[in-house]
Amino acid sequence: MTTGAGRFAQASLIGDSDASYENLDLAEQAGEMLARRGVTLVTGGRGGVMEAAGRGAARAGGLTVGIMPGTDARSANPYCDVVIPTGLGHARNVLTALAGDFIVAVGGGAGTLSELCFGWIHGRPIYVLGGSGGWSDRLAGGALDHRASSVLVPCGDIEALEREVARLCAAKGLRLRDPAPE
Repeated sequence: MTTGAGRFAQASLIGDSDASYENLDLAEQAGEMLARRGVTLVTGGRGGVMEAAGRGAARAGGLTVGIMPGTDARSANPYCDVVIPTGLGHARNVLTALAGDFIVAVGGGAGTLSELCFGWIHGRPIYVLGGSGGWSDRLAGGALDHRASSVLVPCGDIEALEREVARLCAAKGLRLRDPAPE
């Protein structure tokens, strides 16, 4: 069963390619939750947080898309169902950020910050998993600049993220699968 009338949602999950064990676990949980709810997972297609989120999504039977910086599709992590080689290097971050209806940030360095900025400028809601460090913690609940073109919503855990995603999808008319009964 699904909720909502439109298409299924797409989430851009961003974060470090060289992440801590805790952030890898958090990304994997987020990927699994999103896939369980029918959300297509979009990442940068490489290692670290991107691979961990893909692993979680794959475990839940979800669809994953990797937007690659290079031209070799074989460099994608093994959890990418759809691979988009761009040859754009870090400039592919704009595609990763804008491919989602919303962004989920786990930690992050300079590359993550660029994706956050593109999302902010283009009005993508940004959910930051608190306690994951990097730019996610620095920006949680704040603003990137005066534009107020988006929101930065801190989520203390996966359950809070799931509630926020459900709220957003209902407001935007995007479909989600009903949560599995406990």
